[in-house]
Amino acid sequence: MKVLITRLDDDLPLPTYAKSGDAGADVHSRIDLTIEPGERALVPTGISIAIPDGYAAFAHPRSGLAIKHGVSMVNAPGTIDAGYRGELQIILINHDLKERFIIKRGDRIAQLVFQKVERAEFIEVEELPGSGRGTGGFGSTGRT
Repeated sequence: MKVLITRLDDDLPLPTYAKSGDAGADVHSRIDLTIEPGERALVPTGISIAIPDGYAAFAHPRSGLAIKHGVSMVNAPGTIDAGYRGELQIILINHDLKERFIIKRGDRIAQLVFQKVERAEFIEVEELPGSGRGTGGFGSTGRT
């Protein structure tokens, strides 16, 4: 799959896969920023992309930031639609209760995963067909 990309900052690297077989390509921060405990911030990546129709990109949190610093994404995963052409920006949140999180320009802040997506045709009906699960949700399959 080919994804067209425009650098909005020539000094930052393009998204890269760290290892062969990785699902996510790392994206980087375009700015220096400090996120205080419990705060969130919109972090620009310095790139814009054109995703082919029938696909979407999903921005996922980096597990290393989560375990080492308590940093994640507010809307994980963030959905990037094929028609979006603006700068990719990542909404990070610092879940640590005491320590601020310092981002340096060029730090890896998220990873992009590309997936084929289907468009649904919604058909209104009076009643849905039954299923083995029914209306149970929110942990209902773990109850005895």
